[in-house]
Amino acid sequence: MSNEFITIIIFIILCYGTYWIFRNIPFKEGMTNGTSSFNSGVAGGAAAYAASLKSQAVKYQDTLLVSKYRNDYENSLLNLDDLVDNLMLHTALNVDPNNHTAGIEQLAKLNGAKSALNNVMRFIDGK
Repeated sequence: MSNEFITIIIFIILCYGTYWIFRNIPFKEGMTNGTSSFNSGVAGGAAAYAASLKSQAVKYQDTLLVSKYRNDYENSLLNLDDLVDNLMLHTALNVDPNNHTAGIEQLAKLNGAKSALNNVMRFIDGK
């Protein structure tokens, strides 16, 4: 075989190998930055982000039907508030004097839960 024929065969093999490599490796086309499909609210994505937040809020409003079940929700929150009060009293009465930081941290978490319950109750009252 001549050198030209061997060169053509090697060239064809290299072309096929290159084709096979680029065909089987996934590429991202366009100006992508490799982030997920999550729409952030930065710059040009702010309008789409606001629309997605609004659609999620509407979905929850349609699911929860606050105006219809307001009394049930208020009773549930009041009972949960009573439970948190009792848990706070139990925690306060069982603080280990040798390791008091764990008990105080638990009280702080429960106090945060009471604050969250108050915010939820204000939300329900506003609807």
